[in-house]
Amino acid sequence: MRSPAAAPRPRKAVAPATRISVLLVDDHAVVREGIRNLLAHEPGIVVVGEAKDGREAIAMALTLDPDVVLMDIGMPNMNGIEATRQLREVAPRSRVLILSAHSDDHYIESVTALGAVGFILKQASLAELARAIRETGKGGTSVSPVVRKRLLEPAPRPSLRGGPPAGRVPRLSSREAEVLQLVAEGKANKETAAELGISIKTVEKHRQRLMSKLDIHDVAGLTRYAVTAGIVECRTHGSTS
Repeated sequence: MRSPAAAPRPRKAVAPATRISVLLVDDHAVVREGIRNLLAHEPGIVVVGEAKDGREAIAMALTLDPDVVLMDIGMPNMNGIEATRQLREVAPRSRVLILSAHSDDHYIESVTALGAVGFILKQASLAELARAIRETGKGGTSVSPVVRKRLLEPAPRPSLRGGPPAGRVPRLSSREAEVLQLVAEGKANKETAAELGISIKTVEKHRQRLMSKLDIHDVAGLTRYAVTAGIVECRTHGSTS
């Protein structure tokens, strides 16, 4: 007598893959369409909406709650600089990544001071853009090599972001120097904590002490200081015309 066939085992539920949701903000429809089509082939990156100016971006961010807002600067009604400022207030979870053809120091300093976590030039490759989205979406920072080089160049004029007066450089502990290096390399708090074997809260405390000691209150400023102090090297990348 044939034994009854075994009932098929129920499939285990597969946890959804981690994805990074992106809101595109650019006043040119053809640019938005091109970026959307390119990112459609990038695993783990999902474009959830498009906005034509900063004002629309703020409204859509409140509704869509994107992980990353890919923001142009020069737009009508509300430019990317003001939109970045307002987004940090009303949608702080969404991280602003600037994608612009403008690389003037004024633009870079303005948006980074207002909370943007990355600055990518429109001349960048798809690979660089996708990498920047993933890095910022995971809590890190990202800037184009050209922009990073300019941020790291010591300026003869006083910095708008402060810094220790000449000849009065504070002494950092070994742990603070370690944290500073990882911050300057673009590591998020979680990555820094894993690298050093300490808690995220401890990393945050070290970062706050660093900023207080150095009188520097943004990541770009810490990066410049780290290069000047020899804590990290300024690596130049090949550029394309």
